[in-house]
Amino acid sequence: MAVLEKIRVKLGILITVLIAVALLSFIIDPTTLETTLSYFSSKYDVGKIDGKKVRYNEFQEKVDYYTNIYTLTSGSQSVSEEAMQAINETAWQNLISEWYIVPEMQKAGVRVGEDELVDLSQGKEISPVLAQDPVFLDASGNFSRERLMDFIHAIPGDASGNLAQYWSFLQQSMTTQQYFTKYTSLITGSDILTPMELRRQIEENNTSSDVEFVLVPFGFEVDTTINVTDKEIQDYYNSNKENYRQRASRDVEFVAYEVVPSDADIQAAKEEIDGLFEEFSTTGNLKSFLSLNSDTPLQDYYFKQGELSSQFPEVDEFAFSRRPGVMPVFQKENTFYAVRVNDVKNMSDSAYVRHILLSFDAGELADSLINVLNHGGDFSTLAAQYSLDQNPNVPNPGDIGWMTQTAMIPGMQDVLTMRPGTIAKMETDYGMHIVTVTDRTAPMKKVQLGILSKEALPSRETFQEFYAQANDLASRCEGKIENFDAITLEEELPVVPANNVLESSRQLSRYEDVREVIRWIYDDKTKVGDVSPIITVNNDIFFVVALKAIREDGYASVSDVSTAITYYLMNQKRAEKVKGEVAAKIQGLTDMNSIAEALGQTVSTRDGITFGSMTSTSTEPAFIGAVAGAEPGVISGPVAGNIGVYVFNVLNRETGAFYTEDDAKIRAAQVEAYQINGLAGIFNERGEIVDNRARFF
Repeated sequence: MAVLEKIRVKLGILITVLIAVALLSFIIDPTTLETTLSYFSSKYDVGKIDGKKVRYNEFQEKVDYYTNIYTLTSGSQSVSEEAMQAINETAWQNLISEWYIVPEMQKAGVRVGEDELVDLSQGKEISPVLAQDPVFLDASGNFSRERLMDFIHAIPGDASGNLAQYWSFLQQSMTTQQYFTKYTSLITGSDILTPMELRRQIEENNTSSDVEFVLVPFGFEVDTTINVTDKEIQDYYNSNKENYRQRASRDVEFVAYEVVPSDADIQAAKEEIDGLFEEFSTTGNLKSFLSLNSDTPLQDYYFKQGELSSQFPEVDEFAFSRRPGVMPVFQKENTFYAVRVNDVKNMSDSAYVRHILLSFDAGELADSLINVLNHGGDFSTLAAQYSLDQNPNVPNPGDIGWMTQTAMIPGMQDVLTMRPGTIAKMETDYGMHIVTVTDRTAPMKKVQLGILSKEALPSRETFQEFYAQANDLASRCEGKIENFDAITLEEELPVVPANNVLESSRQLSRYEDVREVIRWIYDDKTKVGDVSPIITVNNDIFFVVALKAIREDGYASVSDVSTAITYYLMNQKRAEKVKGEVAAKIQGLTDMNSIAEALGQTVSTRDGITFGSMTSTSTEPAFIGAVAGAEPGVISGPVAGNIGVYVFNVLNRETGAFYTEDDAKIRAAQVEAYQINGLAGIFNERGEIVDNRARFF
């Protein structure tokens, strides 16, 4: 149990980083699904990986597995919505690795054997999975083989099987990581920077040019003499079809009626707090009063001066005034407040605490130990001998460390006012403690505040009013987008567009947790031009949604991308036209000033252009490439870029030594990193991954 408890205490952050686990809550019960839907219908599969269907129950098993790991490491059955999404993603990525990625790596000759796993856990090269696990780190933060062995030896004695399950998880993680490590090593090992390539890179980047040039910009006016035919658009589309791959997505517009308190609701909240103010000002049991009447219960926290100045400057000024009493009611947004100083203390921000933990019934032993300590007894020696807390990861036996109000064992708050060196007896949920403070920060005045707060909440009448507005729009639209467009335009309703909405989306514009809206958008019965009935989100937002466009998974149609293709081809034709016009105007001219005059432009200069300037956003790649290959002293061009046509002359070219072999190797490493980062997308594409999880939750 001691080992298990250490896992629970230390692994909260680790497990998030390592596997991003969480608790997944499906809205469809597996049993109900099996009995009401055909098992063989692909519509009800979670997805497809390399041609193999992912059945609902198969995916659920993965989710259950990671749920158990999360429960083991956190000691909690409840998790946040973000964590629930994370475990779902973890289970899915694990299936992709197990069913497709690892087998593909094995086809490439990569293997991870049993002996290799033993070496990763017990040999010279410890797996990062273990080396970075806080359970196996010593007090200095270094990996401890002794701690690892203690964990492994504790597995047979754990009747719950939790340690065995966690060890199995670690082994699985080590195996998967080792496959990826070896596979990426193959890729990076194949990226060889040959001596010739290295020399060329250094030469290209150490050769700089000083240039004078004339730029004829394209401008923004449309050239009506340039036309692009349907055949040209189709030919370009056929040649560049891979650039128009798309995921299934939808374009929508919606009106959201977000329920907010009315003026009457706000006035009701003010009247309620005004009616409580007198009793709040005089009650002798402030904690009980706030518990019954306030949105904010009495907090144990003590504020120092200035701590509230950013959020509530008026409260900070009041609390530290000469004779604070009760601050009158004030409003901030839709909440009303009244503040009263409940207690004042001189206390430290933090204190270094030591303790000896005893059982609850060890009162006589506690008194004896306090007597020994008050007569010169050594605290570390007594803590090592008697304390139930034998934490080996502290500098000295009995040390807890620095404690603050927010990092405090409940019941030990008095350590922040204790004089260093004194001994006290305190009781917490863990048992009886003998406590001493060895050091603390300088004490200062702090106040405990009683805050009476009342937030104005929408009444039932307010909800009904907003619902009626949404219902009026939905009813008059009659499910037709032309009605939606006409009504929202006429009544100047705030229509919000949302384009490229994915089936897995959980957010529309600034609105979160909109799964019900997404389900309507992606329902098989919803067609382009449909308008939804009222869709309620979080019980306080009413949506009316219009479906504008549907894009299916695969390739965008020619009609969908024709505008973009037309724009590109027109720019290409315009560049060639301007290039020809420039060539005709400067024919026979050998002086840049004459060329500039003929073109109606001015001569500009730029120094130090290198081939490495390709990454610059201020210089066009076509221009840089032309400069790199041009002969100095010879008028070159015209060269068509993205913003205009260039005519230039290389004034001077120098070779330096600022780009070194190390720079070239760093560049090669960046290319390797780019390749590795692209692996996931390549595997997903070649594995023909189909993800239908959004249909089920």
